[in-house]
Amino acid sequence: METTWAPRLRDAGLRVTRPRLAVLDALADHPHADADTLVMVARQAHPTISPQAVYGVLKALVAVGLARRVEPAGAPALYEVRVGDNHHHLVCRSCGVVADVDCTVGAAPCLTPSDTAGFVVDEAEVVFWGLCRECRARTPERAAQVLQHRNRGGAHA
Repeated sequence: METTWAPRLRDAGLRVTRPRLAVLDALADHPHADADTLVMVARQAHPTISPQAVYGVLKALVAVGLARRVEPAGAPALYEVRVGDNHHHLVCRSCGVVADVDCTVGAAPCLTPSDTAGFVVDEAEVVFWGLCRECRARTPERAAQVLQHRNRGGAHA
């Protein structure tokens, strides 16, 4: 654990601590996990870590760019250690599974707004919504409803 994350923590100006190492390992093993899941996973390596400590570590990791916070509408915040590549996410409307999808252009920002309103844009965040393969197979009638809703111009099913 120490050899993988310690240099990255130091380079980001953070001290190497047992809670930070436990949370980073949890994030690496469970991409797109919410904080409660990360508490449970981090406790396997650090049994006395508190939820408050995990939230503090997540906040610090996001602030220095070692982790990314993703906030799909209607869902708890999710965290990942895949940072700096301006990738996007696919979210299943039924089961909530999240998958990474590379930006088609590659460089940040990979989308350009029609009007920047004076902003200097450095990142674009896109969330694609739909049904994953497993949910489509499990509930074909739900897949048909989502498709019909989309064809009528609806935003969410």
